[in-house]
Amino acid sequence: MEYNAPKKVDIKHRDGVRVQNGQVIFVREYEPADEAAVQRIFIEGLMEMVPDTAFRGLRHHPESLLLYAAMTVLCFALTMCWWVIGLLSAIVLGMRYFYSRRVIQGYLTQAMNTDMGDIEGFYMKSPGSRLWVAVLDDHVVGVVAAVGQQGSGGAVELQRMSVDKRYRQCGIGVALGRKVLEFAVVHGYSSVVLGTTAYSPAAHKLYQRVGFCCVGVTNGYVTPGAKQSLLEQIFYRVSHHHYKLNIQNSKRADD
Repeated sequence: MEYNAPKKVDIKHRDGVRVQNGQVIFVREYEPADEAAVQRIFIEGLMEMVPDTAFRGLRHHPESLLLYAAMTVLCFALTMCWWVIGLLSAIVLGMRYFYSRRVIQGYLTQAMNTDMGDIEGFYMKSPGSRLWVAVLDDHVVGVVAAVGQQGSGGAVELQRMSVDKRYRQCGIGVALGRKVLEFAVVHGYSSVVLGTTAYSPAAHKLYQRVGFCCVGVTNGYVTPGAKQSLLEQIFYRVSHHHYKLNIQNSKRADD
């Protein structure tokens, strides 16, 4: 089926987000019929993390660059061959891609065996959790979930946010993020938190547009599903960015 991506956001519609070509994106609660589309968007978005982690993330880890440089110098000293430098660089990038893909596939398997394999049961049966979809012309184009801590007054965690890559830069991510904020306000939570290992500037700009502030970074974060073998620790290393939005501050900003 042919899809035509909407243009950037122009104005808000009272029940959704209107884009410049007149189309309106609606955010609603997940329904069982959405399962295949939601899982597809989640999987595609997650697999985009492979090159992001393997290549873009490399410059954010000087300790890894130093290790790879030491390996290169050692190999050159042993062989005295200049071509070894180029060969080793290619091997390092290939290994980073391989282990990034393996770890992320392990994380995907874990997710599909838990919440993303039983969306209805995990997110829709409890008043403290929910999953929403963004819909354009009856097509699901984005997804986001919220999971609250026990009892009101705590924090609710934004999870599983992903937008179909054909519909990005249209304001869908912002609309999904604001839906989680609405959920937090209605249920009396004091803040919304999220964590990401993405290195893409677009992902961080999205969270900041919604109102989140980065409150910490965990370097050397252990991704769920990782096996933590020696080679994996050498060629797969990520930073986990922690974001937080205080509901009262958000409400004052809106006022």
